[in-house]
Amino acid sequence: MRSEDQVLKQILDFAENDENIRAVIMNGSRVNPNIEKDIFCDYDIVYVVRDPKKFSEDRQWIQYFGDLVILQFNRAEQDPENDFIFLMQFQDGVRIDLTFVSTTSNCDLSEDSLTLVLLDKDKRFSAIPEPNEESYFTKKPDQPTFDFVVNEFWWVSTIVAKGLWREEPVMARFMFETIMRDCLLKMINWYLSIPYNWQINVGKLGKNYAKLLAAHQWNDLLKTHFGGEEEEIWQAIFIAGRLMREMGLQVAENLGYKYPLEDDERVTKYLLQVKNLPKGATTFQ
Repeated sequence: MRSEDQVLKQILDFAENDENIRAVIMNGSRVNPNIEKDIFCDYDIVYVVRDPKKFSEDRQWIQYFGDLVILQFNRAEQDPENDFIFLMQFQDGVRIDLTFVSTTSNCDLSEDSLTLVLLDKDKRFSAIPEPNEESYFTKKPDQPTFDFVVNEFWWVSTIVAKGLWREEPVMARFMFETIMRDCLLKMINWYLSIPYNWQINVGKLGKNYAKLLAAHQWNDLLKTHFGGEEEEIWQAIFIAGRLMREMGLQVAENLGYKYPLEDDERVTKYLLQVKNLPKGATTFQ
């Protein structure tokens, strides 16, 4: 596998030898001073170029960077006609996510605080500050956002319960994993940010949870990732509810909000009723 020095040299040499490329910028984990890099850290690179279409129409240049396992090509949202993204996984384990941005693009490359200028032929990016994690700090929720997340969690839990009673596990799993878990992770992020005065990067999709959560919280969170049995899903629902309650109460207290404990208790009671309801019952009692 190529070393970081070797890969960066390839990236810079390629840019130095092409007048079409005017700047090289690196984002993400490779410039984060607070993480321990491993072999799976991507190289998130931006080439600022005069003519991006040159690279999208003739892709022979990809061979310069190595032998591909797979490639994904995307168009940038801000300027899909001119800015392109090549996600490249190479056979030696190196992954380079290479974005081509036009010199005339409205894209603000300084929006990502984990940004490092590697090459600037025209001295356009001297104002970009040293890399820091500010862009990745969890934002403090306002009252409506907090209320919605808690309400959505408990509301959808009743739909998951209904799916389990109906023996519709695919639907139940989908609603738990896509909606309930998203709400729970938001609450965890808020909870973890409070002791750090909202100046912490908790990590994408819980990357740093194992280090930041108390042992019992981390173990409970792991238990919400269930296997194939219905009982495991039920237990995941109740454990997730316990975490939502524990953390939601503390976040609400810190921010001066009100946690809807009455809703929480009523829904928890309802979930237990559904769990114990015989299959095929014709009344809810």
